Amino acid sequence: MNPTGGSPAQPVPTRGFGFDTSIMHPARRYDYWLGGKDNFKADRASGNAIAARFPGVRTAAIENRNLGRRVVGWAARDGITQFLDIGTGIPTPSNNTHDIAQAIHPDARVVYVDNDPVVLAHARALLTSHTPRGRVAYLDADIGDPAAILAAPEFTDTIDLRRPVAVLLFAVLHFLPDDNHVRDILTTLTAPLPPGSILAVSHATYDYMPTSTRKALHTELAQHPEQHGTPTPRIREQLSDLYTATSLTPVAPGLVPTIRWRPELEPHPRDGVTDADASIYAYVARRP
Repeated sequence: MNPTGGSPAQPVPTRGFGFDTSIMHPARRYDYWLGGKDNFKADRASGNAIAARFPGVRTAAIENRNLGRRVVGWAARDGITQFLDIGTGIPTPSNNTHDIAQAIHPDARVVYVDNDPVVLAHARALLTSHTPRGRVAYLDADIGDPAAILAAPEFTDTIDLRRPVAVLLFAVLHFLPDDNHVRDILTTLTAPLPPGSILAVSHATYDYMPTSTRKALHTELAQHPEQHGTPTPRIREQLSDLYTATSLTPVAPGLVPTIRWRPELEPHPRDGVTDADASIYAYVARRP
């Protein structure tokens, strides 16, 4: 995508999972859980197998999307006008990061990063700046190589590292099983951030699941890793250790389930959702 806004970019090579509809992709499975139509048989099969062990997974996906909307709106109202959204997923007709940010700041700049060709196709149609003052770019890349993301022209031509940036990592780090790799990713992405910048993360956890659900889901994921993209839910202590490596200052309320992160900002609260239903942690931190 052209970082200046309206016109499409030239085609770029795709990486990551590639465009093989017989292989599940997390972005398309997530779309399925959200009730979308941009998914294939393998995505639905994986989604159904996980839902059979963890019936709350669709609620978890919805609440994770709601969290993203709240965080972006909060950050924009707090004065941040630049966003790096990694693992953006399949865009929707509204309420994407740039929709929310540019409604508050018409000059807001957003770089989206994902590695699914379906996301790329929709990005060219939906992820364009709403104003000539703002910028939106899409980068086909993998979070496993954060240095490449920061060096890509889509990023360097769009984001000014002399001004605060919000780095958004919603429901992406749990696809990386190695804690040291995750720690390196977090430190690489946050090292160049200027004062006032924020890191916002959501991450799947077993902590709030009943023991029977946790065991059933763990067994399903372990027995069929190739079908599910090998998600690795982490407990609170693991996540606290990983996030501490960034040397950023936690923003209240700290590391909490998604539904506990500033629920007063939710425009359409959903009654009856429990921590066990939305078994994903939210965490936001700032560089002072």
